[in-house]
Amino acid sequence: MSLVVAAAAVLGLVTTASGWFVWQSGRARPSAACLVLGGVALLVGSAVVLTDVPGVAPTAYVLAAALLLPLAVLAYPRLAWREPVSFVLLIVVATAGALCVVWEAAREAMGYVLVVALLLHAWWAYEQGDAEDRRALAWSSLAWIGGGLAAAAVGFVSESAGTGGFPELAPAFIACLVVGPVAMVVGVVRPDVVDVRGLVTRAVVAGTVLVGFASAGIGITSGVEAVRGRPLESVPTIMLCAVLAFGVRPLQVMLRGVVDQLLFGDRPDPLAAASSLADRIGDDPALALAAVREALVLPYASIRSGGEELASSGTEVTHTRVLPLRLGQDEVGEVVVGLRAGDFGLSAADEDVLRIVAPLLAQTLRARQMSRDLQKSREAVVAAVEEERRRLRRDLHDGLGPTLSGVAFATDAARNQVRSDPDRADQLLVQLRADTASAITEIRRLVEGLRPPALDELGLEGAIRQHASTLHSAAGVPLPVTVSASPLPALSAATEVAAYRIVVEALTNVVRHSSATSASVSLAVDAGALALAVRDDGRSAGEWTPGVGIASMRERSLQVGGTLTACATGEGGVVEASIPLGPA
Repeated sequence: MSLVVAAAAVLGLVTTASGWFVWQSGRARPSAACLVLGGVALLVGSAVVLTDVPGVAPTAYVLAAALLLPLAVLAYPRLAWREPVSFVLLIVVATAGALCVVWEAAREAMGYVLVVALLLHAWWAYEQGDAEDRRALAWSSLAWIGGGLAAAAVGFVSESAGTGGFPELAPAFIACLVVGPVAMVVGVVRPDVVDVRGLVTRAVVAGTVLVGFASAGIGITSGVEAVRGRPLESVPTIMLCAVLAFGVRPLQVMLRGVVDQLLFGDRPDPLAAASSLADRIGDDPALALAAVREALVLPYASIRSGGEELASSGTEVTHTRVLPLRLGQDEVGEVVVGLRAGDFGLSAADEDVLRIVAPLLAQTLRARQMSRDLQKSREAVVAAVEEERRRLRRDLHDGLGPTLSGVAFATDAARNQVRSDPDRADQLLVQLRADTASAITEIRRLVEGLRPPALDELGLEGAIRQHASTLHSAAGVPLPVTVSASPLPALSAATEVAAYRIVVEALTNVVRHSSATSASVSLAVDAGALALAVRDDGRSAGEWTPGVGIASMRERSLQVGGTLTACATGEGGVVEASIPLGPA
């Protein structure tokens, strides 16, 4: 008897604590109140037994088991007593529980009524509830039904084997039933800690297999014993169990498919899904993800790169699976897929499909990135063109325009003075000559800014040599510059201008910012690009700080699709650039 009392006390403590946690969650408070009262009734019954008060303990136990705990289950996760079906079930449970408490002879019959009413409630509440209520109900129903079946199985096996009565089995019964209140807490506090629908599937499959094979074993042995007229020996029974065991795994696989289909719908054929996806994935990540979801019947899919979500499809779920997207050795992003209801992970077939389509998704991601880069490049080109136009407009308006206006006015004035005051007219003509020369200089400067004339007159190498011959170091002495170039093919105008400007800027930086006594320029064609390098012997105490000059060189290189590096070495400064040759 002490073992039964201890087991009831443990169940009372767990039930009371579970009711308190449910109450603190702010949901299902009627159910929480019944749990707390039921737990207290179990504790009171156990305390009464210890104090030897006759007749009170059984009533407290029955009050908890037949009335308070069923009401707690019925009111979970919400008490929908205004609905006709729920109201009728509430009246039935309350009446049956009350009869169990006051009328001992009706307890067995009312017990069946309670079980049937609670099962109907679970089905009806699940059908009428929202997603949140369904998750909580799934936890509660799985725990109470599973615990009750487990307790019944323990009692059946014990009774068949004649190993003991209720006092000896009390710990086993408590272990089976104590999961109910705990699952009710999980259902309202952390329902997504595990996908409960997957637990339901596994529990249904395991229970069906267990009952099926137990029934088959009992039926076969009973039939053989009836035919033989005597019990089977241990060896034939063991052989029968071994033969039946070969059917466990196939039956599990078959039942998993059946239960999946009944509860969660059809699953796709992997080969058909992969073929369908290969034809439908295009350049739009959102459309590609929609195709993945539709083909694999997934609730959610998204593509991420660098921690940023680039595209998504469906409704995000708690349980997801992440697969990297790679192109060669480079990881360009990752695809995140939500697990289907009832799944703990992706099946091997689903993962195979995703691995097949992952390169296509990676190509889609790369295509989108290249499209963005192209758009940025176009914007940069347009901005550069507009900036150049604005510079030309400013120079023409502020420089050449006033000069030419002055020439026109001076011409008019000279014409007016040529007969009446020849000396004054001569002075005006001298001034006119100076203004004209200034305008010519300004025009040459503008032309030089558009494209250095030396490039057309001398070519790239000759233009660089001409500019290098004019350089002087910071000390005022000529700076020796060695120019070496392999035979160059015909270069596009953009390539020539970019290369010339980069070399000129690099040599200007040598003159202004280094203590170099010599410099060198090399030009060569390498892998379809013009490779140029400017080196000097001016050693630097530390790394270069990028300024306007380096930024200008790098921008000119990028505008024509090239690359540029500039750094200080132990032997001096180095500027290297690679510029596509472009159409001649």
